Amino acid sequence: VAPEASMAKPLLKIQRYFRRKPVRFFSLILLYLTAGSLVFLHAGFVGDNGPGARGGRDSLIASEMGSWASSDTRGLGLMSRVFKEKRRSGRRFGPPWMKKTRQEAKYIGCYIDDTQKRALRGVSFFDYKKMTVFRCQDNCAERGYMYAGLEFGAECYCGHKIQAPNVSESECNMECKGEKSNVCGGPNRLSIYRLELSQESARRYGSAIFKGCFHRPDNVTLALPFSAVIQNMSVDKCVDMCTEREKSLAVLAGDRCYCGFPTPLFSLHELEDEGMCLNRCQAEEFESCGNDKYFVVYQTQVQDNRCMDRHFLPTRAKQLVALASFPGAGNTWARHLIELATGFYTGSYYFDGSLYNKGFKGERDHWRSGRTICIKTHESGRKEIEAFDSSVLMIRNPYKALMAEFNRKYGGHIGFASQAHWRGKEWPEFVKNYAPWWASHTLDWLHYGRNVHVVHFEDLKRDLFSKLKGMVEFLGLKVSEDRLLCVEGQKDGNFKRSGLRKLEYDPYTPEMRSNINELIRTVDAALKKRNMSGVPEEYMPR
Repeated sequence: VAPEASMAKPLLKIQRYFRRKPVRFFSLILLYLTAGSLVFLHAGFVGDNGPGARGGRDSLIASEMGSWASSDTRGLGLMSRVFKEKRRSGRRFGPPWMKKTRQEAKYIGCYIDDTQKRALRGVSFFDYKKMTVFRCQDNCAERGYMYAGLEFGAECYCGHKIQAPNVSESECNMECKGEKSNVCGGPNRLSIYRLELSQESARRYGSAIFKGCFHRPDNVTLALPFSAVIQNMSVDKCVDMCTEREKSLAVLAGDRCYCGFPTPLFSLHELEDEGMCLNRCQAEEFESCGNDKYFVVYQTQVQDNRCMDRHFLPTRAKQLVALASFPGAGNTWARHLIELATGFYTGSYYFDGSLYNKGFKGERDHWRSGRTICIKTHESGRKEIEAFDSSVLMIRNPYKALMAEFNRKYGGHIGFASQAHWRGKEWPEFVKNYAPWWASHTLDWLHYGRNVHVVHFEDLKRDLFSKLKGMVEFLGLKVSEDRLLCVEGQKDGNFKRSGLRKLEYDPYTPEMRSNINELIRTVDAALKKRNMSGVPEEYMPR
């Protein structure tokens, strides 16, 4: 009896406590029920729509693989064995696209750097623990600068021209903080590299972006309505004049400066060889100012407002159009482009407060409201797909999409995952779960979707005007070329990660790449089976 009495006493005390303070009792019960509900909802979400919900999709992938693997049974067993945990080799080899991301650069010498008058006058950043030559080059190239310079072992400077004399190589004698095998300048000395920019990079002159050399338009006064002759012409003077006139283009033609906007008369689509524009500016030793026949064009900081107005649809849409993609495939960027090109808000299957605060006003509407031009979704599975009447399906290189989604998951829409996440257990587990979902997502939309318009992320970046035009036409709207040209000038929006924290190593193991390549072949075959173009060349070796 004594043990039972001793056990009853604490229970009696608890009972008396909650009788005196019933509010705390009910609060405790409410917290318990809420926690249970969240666990239930999370399990339901993962079971229905997450990357773990692969039961029905495995057979779909297997059937698609049968179209290219023929009697090869390894395709049928793909999903049952994909990404099993095995002992991995410590050595990692990058896929072809990863190897190509390193910027080609030519070392040109050691130069004086004065803190009062910098040799390279663009952006700069410092890292007194992990600075490397590649990191500096990549950071400058990402922002479109022609030169990258390293100083004091840890400082990186970017610029469009060198404005200081060179000195003896012996004066650049400090090792890089992040790689002892390379030199990173010295005290007030810069080790400078000339960068070979990729086609998509933007060269800068101060705040202006170099657009290239273009042939004089047929009707120059109509194409570029404002102009003036400038004594001692320089890029600065023309850019400043056009900025004051609130024009987005500054166009140099010898001693004359034209200002305007991109139009069908001067679209900036037919780029000429820069050699045609060679004509040194009177007040600039390093810059070209063009001539009577070939113009040098810069984009100023002035915003082109011709594509900035956005509204909800004037009448509710009777059909729902999905903007479908695997996470990390550029859906938010595509929404930005579509809103600028059409003038109408896009909606979302979800609600993201951060995107609403950035101007996506359709984010708060219910996805079935009919007030938005299309609806963002990452969903897959027959029920979710058949809820839409048609869809724009965005597909991106899985190697890039997986890394982008991992960064978003652990760093936000334009943030980055930490090194601890990349090198910890999170990354292998993420790839194990999400890579098969990349394939099943596309296959589901191709199989169950009605009227699917496929857009590859890489093609949209390469040829934005024509690909975006095709998307607008698919949405059933009249195309405005002026709006599309306006979009080209502000295509990035606020949704591009900077190159400052790019990984300096390949995070994919040989086993990961082998399985991802197999998934890519499956998707490629499924696209071709439906008489669509296959995946772009850069996805994988053929």
